[in-house]
Amino acid sequence: MKSLFLIRHAKSSWSSPELSDINRPLNERGENDAPLIGNILKKDSVSPDVIYSSPALRAITTAKIISNVINYPTKEIIIKPDIYEANVTNLLRLINSIEEKYNKVMIFGHNPGLSNLSNYLCNNFRNNIPTCSVVHLEFETDSWLEVTENSGTLIKFEYPKKYK
Repeated sequence: MKSLFLIRHAKSSWSSPELSDINRPLNERGENDAPLIGNILKKDSVSPDVIYSSPALRAITTAKIISNVINYPTKEIIIKPDIYEANVTNLLRLINSIEEKYNKVMIFGHNPGLSNLSNYLCNNFRNNIPTCSVVHLEFETDSWLEVTENSGTLIKFEYPKKYK
């Protein structure tokens, strides 16, 4: 059994338009939403074997905040440049290349890639993923290579507005 947690970065700030997209930080709402989602994951005893993040500041910051809450060492977060601006094909390539020793994986990334991927992997999930949301999917396989279209089962879909 493989578990995948797809997490969209928390709300980012647009207060400094001169910043490049990859360098945009979280805004106040994002800084509040990330620990909220972290606590939801902690309550569910989520303990990933590995965490991958986009190199974008807003994604890395979200990953670090949530990692701190769930007691995952932030220094072990693996930055994957391919996650930034990735489409379904690129994200699926990443998933299919995950080492088999990892059974619970978190990926911190962006839309539209994560929404499109969730919809592709799970035929009963047809949503747009809001900022700082988590889509938890499980796959009845021992190999990440077998993760493909409609092979996932939706376990949970958590998002901050659900708790406000």
